[in-house]
Amino acid sequence: MSRSAHPAGPRHADVLPEGHYSAPPTDLNALDPKVWAQTVTRDAHGVVTVGGIDVKTLAERFGTPAYFIDEADFRTRARAWRTAFGPDADVFYAGKAFLSRAVVRWLYEEGLNLDVCSGGELSTALAGGMPADRIAFHGNNKSVEEITKAVEAGVGRIVLDSFQEIVRVAHIASSMGKRQRVQIRVTVGVEAHTHEFIATAHEDQKFGIPLADGQAAEAVRRALQLDGLELIGIHSHIGSQIFDMSGFEVAAHRVVGLLRDIRDEHGVELPEIDLGGGLGIAYTSDDDPREPHEIAKALTEIVSRECEGARLRTPRISVEPGRAIVGPTAFTLYEVGTIKPLQGLRTYVSVDGGMSDNIRTALYDAEYSVCLASRTSDAEPMLVRIVGKHCESGDIVVRDAFLPADLAPGDLIAVPATGAYCRSMASNYNHALRPPVVAVADGDARVIVRRETEDDLLRLDVG
Repeated sequence: MSRSAHPAGPRHADVLPEGHYSAPPTDLNALDPKVWAQTVTRDAHGVVTVGGIDVKTLAERFGTPAYFIDEADFRTRARAWRTAFGPDADVFYAGKAFLSRAVVRWLYEEGLNLDVCSGGELSTALAGGMPADRIAFHGNNKSVEEITKAVEAGVGRIVLDSFQEIVRVAHIASSMGKRQRVQIRVTVGVEAHTHEFIATAHEDQKFGIPLADGQAAEAVRRALQLDGLELIGIHSHIGSQIFDMSGFEVAAHRVVGLLRDIRDEHGVELPEIDLGGGLGIAYTSDDDPREPHEIAKALTEIVSRECEGARLRTPRISVEPGRAIVGPTAFTLYEVGTIKPLQGLRTYVSVDGGMSDNIRTALYDAEYSVCLASRTSDAEPMLVRIVGKHCESGDIVVRDAFLPADLAPGDLIAVPATGAYCRSMASNYNHALRPPVVAVADGDARVIVRRETEDDLLRLDVG
């Protein structure tokens, strides 16, 4: 879809080419298990349920908008990743996707490690009971205070993202009489997003130290010389929402080449390689993500083959799934407010949330599914755009979807696959109150992150 830039936001309704959306589904009441959490179904009355509780009951108890997370599904997915990679590899949940103390506890109980990228995420991890040695600390501009806190806590690794950080972490660790375990994040010239793979130079970004021009090799040389650092491996991250493994294959080839050069120049075989995260999930029925065991098998074979070719011992592999674990486990529940049919275009359905609880559509043109959750309907499908209540034309939750033509104000609709990067990126735009996160399991629902109140907003406003 083409869009024209405008200071007030992108234009949407006047640039719709023919065939810009898919045909309506054959059954508007169906819930594709590929998109929805594992315990989501419809009850005998046609109402969507999760964890044995229907959404009408949940809405009455917790209000809308709200995020509902299927705890059993989260634990199942976390366990599947841990099992797939086995005891000889490490799985670090990427906390940036969504983090709370309850989630930290689930991760600990399921045997996963945790990746954080700010002082706030580190505090949440520690407060939730994750042992510090199972925490990795990322970030492209860690402050002195954040690094100090991480070293004092004894985090298992700090991922160095720049030449300045090499010196900064070494100095802080040495001043405490410690030797901090670190990895170096390397930009390998590979970018993979969704189904696209481009094996060209992509060093033009804020993360990592480029492999090109010997910069990564120089970073390794400096890190090996500093007493405050114990260099344990190389880190690489190639993109987000990835389905195709070919990008990982090229990245692994280049990282293993660096490991070989390190051995040849310094006589050191680094024991770890972290291939990052970014594995995709199904936001719509058209998406086809891989299962954890398929990913584990592919990555293990790629690294083993590359190391064999370089005559290196195969290092311990780490991965960092975040979205791939939490994304499919949650949905956002909204109440329909107003409905505006636009002749020849679509019907605009306004809900009681919007870009303050899901910025991804406005930010990335992300695609989502949606269903009528409070009942079933045999009405004809109508093309809808689900929009929020904010003062912004780009306030879109679901760009194009089909809902029954008898949709009415007061109906509940649900948007699946909102577990990742929705609550984490939520805002107070228009002084909206960020929704709660409610965990549901075995007929029980409990708030794990409460809804904000106006008192919360005013408490920060010192006048």
